[in-house]
Amino acid sequence: MTLPSKLPRPAFRWKLGAAETKFENPWMRVESIPAVDPSGQDTHYGVVRFKNLAVGVVPYADGYIWLVGQSRVTFEAYSWEIPAGGGALDEDPSHAAHRELKEETGFTAGRLEKILTMELSNSITNERCVVYLATDLTAGESETESSEDISLLKISLDDAIAAVDAGEIRQSISVAAILKLARLRAEGQLT
Repeated sequence: MTLPSKLPRPAFRWKLGAAETKFENPWMRVESIPAVDPSGQDTHYGVVRFKNLAVGVVPYADGYIWLVGQSRVTFEAYSWEIPAGGGALDEDPSHAAHRELKEETGFTAGRLEKILTMELSNSITNERCVVYLATDLTAGESETESSEDISLLKISLDDAIAAVDAGEIRQSISVAAILKLARLRAEGQLT
C-alpha cells in the first residue's frame, strides 16, 4: 500500500479552556485543561509540555552504530539507546545533536543529516524529536553529566535491528531511528 504524500487533516474537534499549571520544573510543565471532547462531554485533559526539543543522533560507520547505555529511573532499568538529549526550542537542532554526540560518545561528526522528525507521545505530551545520522566520525573524549552513567556499545546495524525485534531496545527514539536506518539501507541510501 502506498500512502499519499499529503495525508488528510480533518478539523480539530476538541474545545479547550484555559490551562492550569499543576507542576513545573526547568524541563517541563504539567497542565490540567478544562475541555469539551468531540462527543460534547465535559472533561479535563492532562498535558505535559516540554520546554526543549528532543534530539537524537545515530553515529554510523561501515555498517555499525554506537549505542549508549544508561540507567533510566522511570523504568528502574538499564537501557541501550542512541545518543540523545534536548535543545532549546529556539536553538538549531543540529547544534544540539553535535553537542549530545560529543557529550555522550566523545565523537564529533564531519557530516550530520536529518533523517527523522517525530512526536514522541502526542496523546499526553507535546514533545517533538529530530533525529540525525552522524557520519565521518572522529573519536575523542566524552563529556558526560554527573547524573549520567553512560556505557558505549559498538553494534552492527543488523544486530541493532535484531535487538529492536527482540524487544531489547525499546526506547522510542532509538527504535524509530534504527528502523529508519534499516529502510535507508534497503533503499540503497546507506552503505
